[in-house]
Amino acid sequence: MSVKQLIEKKNDLITRAEEIAQAADGENRDLTEDELKEVENTETEVRSIEKQLNARNAILGMAKEVKTRAEAEPAAEEKAEDDKATEEAEARAFDAHIRGLWSDLNDRSDNTPLSKGNNGAVIPLTIANRIIRKLYEISPIAERATKYQMGGTLAIPYYTENDTDYINVAFQGPEFTKLSANSGKFTTITLGDYVAGALSLISRQMINNVNFDLVGYVVDQMAYSIRRFLEGVLLNGSGAIVGQTGTVQGLTGVTQTVNTVSTTAITADDLISLQCSVKDIFQEGAIWIMSAKTREAIRKLKSNTGYYLLNQDVTSAFGQRLLGHDVYVSDNMPEIGSGKPVVYYGQMDGLALKFSQNLEIQVLREKYADQNADGIIAWFSFDSKVENAQKISKLVMGGGDESGESE
Repeated sequence: MSVKQLIEKKNDLITRAEEIAQAADGENRDLTEDELKEVENTETEVRSIEKQLNARNAILGMAKEVKTRAEAEPAAEEKAEDDKATEEAEARAFDAHIRGLWSDLNDRSDNTPLSKGNNGAVIPLTIANRIIRKLYEISPIAERATKYQMGGTLAIPYYTENDTDYINVAFQGPEFTKLSANSGKFTTITLGDYVAGALSLISRQMINNVNFDLVGYVVDQMAYSIRRFLEGVLLNGSGAIVGQTGTVQGLTGVTQTVNTVSTTAITADDLISLQCSVKDIFQEGAIWIMSAKTREAIRKLKSNTGYYLLNQDVTSAFGQRLLGHDVYVSDNMPEIGSGKPVVYYGQMDGLALKFSQNLEIQVLREKYADQNADGIIAWFSFDSKVENAQKISKLVMGGGDESGESE
């Protein structure tokens, strides 16, 4: 029987059972033995038909899923092939531009695969993504920050909570008693576009070697150059920027501060106080950030039982742990000194980083001719501010005033 015939038979059986029941109700009597038997047989047959229909539906569903998958796989494979072809084409164009084989930038108005931007050639998206991925791989601060990959101005809600501004939760008390209203303070932080350039030098000998992976080399060099610059700004802020309004705050916007008593030394109690200044709900995934010399000073600290506070740990992200959390060393962190912010601690996703994917490249062929090299400048725009003040704290050496601000 077809599905349609099964459904019709099921409906007929149900209709017959309803007629039997209605007849008995109309005569104000119980069902006879023959009627009971017929109703029971009808119920059994209806259940059997339902099993048949469920089985048919299951088979149809499986067939549809197989068909959908069969149709999707070639499409996915085709897309993967297209993506690979696009990346290869963009890599060849990028390679040709760096080697000086691409000469019609000024005549191009499209973006495939290279076009002219304000600061030179627009880096193809697939190459730009490789640079950005590499950048995040080598900079845990940038990798762990909350990232916004876009251009233009971005406004982000910023919530602060203190002794007077907080969201009130309380028992009602007697019936019809009003709750005391209160709320945390919501403001916004604004992330703009600050343009910077990362300069790398490539020898002409490498450029002229057609067997050399020039694109891969440039991707690595740009990522490392941008990382050194970007990490320094994220940790220390930008200060005044010539020709641009405002500053990049980075972690200088951290407002939770622990000050050491000493101007020249860090104690175990200082580190414990710093860790405790971040609420427990934000402890998971928190890291320490410090300079190599600060780490050296902390490595000499011991507990009352004689155990070192900082330990080697091959399972940690950076090979060392302090009070149960990973330690990351950055050359951009200030050294121990009066009033200096020498250690950051917390979840780095409390830091917002807006980084544009629209990278541009400029090749300087004449400037470094006496070094038999070309200069490669990667232009990019970014901004960074703390977007969750409760997630990150800083340890500031005594003897100075280090305070963070947020707007």
